[in-house]
Amino acid sequence: MSDHSESTYEFAVHHSEEDGKKMRKKIWFYFWVLLAITTVEVGLGLIWKNLSANPENIWGIIKTTFIILTLFKAFFIVWEYMHLGHERRNLKWTILAPYIIFVLYLTFICLNEAYAIRDFDFLWWNS
Repeated sequence: MSDHSESTYEFAVHHSEEDGKKMRKKIWFYFWVLLAITTVEVGLGLIWKNLSANPENIWGIIKTTFIILTLFKAFFIVWEYMHLGHERRNLKWTILAPYIIFVLYLTFICLNEAYAIRDFDFLWWNS
């Protein structure tokens, strides 16, 4: 029989207790950041009508805030929990570039269509 000591593969990596504490502290930090962002989103969703006498004036600001907070949460989840922050730079850009292009394209299309619909409604109702 051959000696497998050189080719053994260990499935479980063991860290020291100090490394484990650091990892748990980092995970809890990101958990609390995500919880805080979610709390702000839910709070804004619950009280948006009470923020102004005319809620339509502030609705655009709230929607923009929701989008920014959601993208921020997605960044934290991908960066830490999916371990993209620990990868090489080329791999990060290989994964992130298509999504960045897609989000920018989708934003452009949504804004373009929103302005077109608004102009159409304005022309439709005033004729």
